[in-house]
Amino acid sequence: MNSPAVTPAPLQLALGEEELLVERAIRAALDSARLADPSADLTRVRVADLTSPELAELVSPSLFAEGRVIVVDAAHEATQDIAAVIISYVKNPAEGIVFVVVHNGGGRKAGKDIVAAMRKAGAVVTECAKITKPAEREAFVRNEIRRAGGKTDAAAVAALVDSVGSDLRELAAASAQLVADTAGAVTEEAVRRYHRGRADVTGFAVAEKAVTGDVPGALEALRWAMHLGVPHVLVADALADAVRTVARVSGAGRADPFRLAGELGMPAWKVKKALAQSRGWKPAGLVEAMRVVAEVNADVKGVAADADYALERAVLRLAKAHRRE
Repeated sequence: MNSPAVTPAPLQLALGEEELLVERAIRAALDSARLADPSADLTRVRVADLTSPELAELVSPSLFAEGRVIVVDAAHEATQDIAAVIISYVKNPAEGIVFVVVHNGGGRKAGKDIVAAMRKAGAVVTECAKITKPAEREAFVRNEIRRAGGKTDAAAVAALVDSVGSDLRELAAASAQLVADTAGAVTEEAVRRYHRGRADVTGFAVAEKAVTGDVPGALEALRWAMHLGVPHVLVADALADAVRTVARVSGAGRADPFRLAGELGMPAWKVKKALAQSRGWKPAGLVEAMRVVAEVNADVKGVAADADYALERAVLRLAKAHRRE
């Protein structure tokens, strides 16, 4: 006996501007619609190109009652007039239609009114916020590996982010490939093996050398990273993460790494590495280093005219801070 088809949620909201997550939300909506009706088709329209008559036609009852997925893109650009029409529809959605609104979370009041109306009507909300922080990227990779049926650990995740960079599509593809190639056991060794040559010249390699005062090594790694096109922001994030980690571990004293890991909420391998990196650092130097990484973070996001130079200068300033008494 066949199981009855599950009726897809008639109202769905993809909220955020991370393109990969938005596309996945739309694909999931279409897949769920096609489970109920294999002939369901997809129509996408940008809200700025949508008129009231066109929306009425899109959501009008079909002669053959086939399923449809209607995606309204960039709802944050909506005017008051079209927002009013969308909100009116949301209050009484048509049967057999999956209505998906894509909104970046900001924009005009009219667009925010659409979001509020969707929530009030019980829409399924998929959070698609931009992933910008190192911890968020690592969480994304862990979830991707789990989603592909694999297992991993913190060191392997950090190595993969360092090897691949910040692009979510590349991280997702690399995660799935590693799961397939390792029978599901994604280790740091496996990551280094499959990404050898690139992992040694990206953000965290630069940061590791910079915080230990290895200026020639840090600058060489930085120049290779720039040559390979590693995003400036990713290198700046790695520098900031390394300095913050050293500062936290230094402030906690020379305790057992496993106890410190629990107290600081960090993996033990990271604490061990930071303990080694913290040798030679004095409180005044760490204060200066925190200032340096804050400034270079702003520099690579548009303050500096030359982001490559800003990163090189930051490496040199970190070395100077490392020598500070």
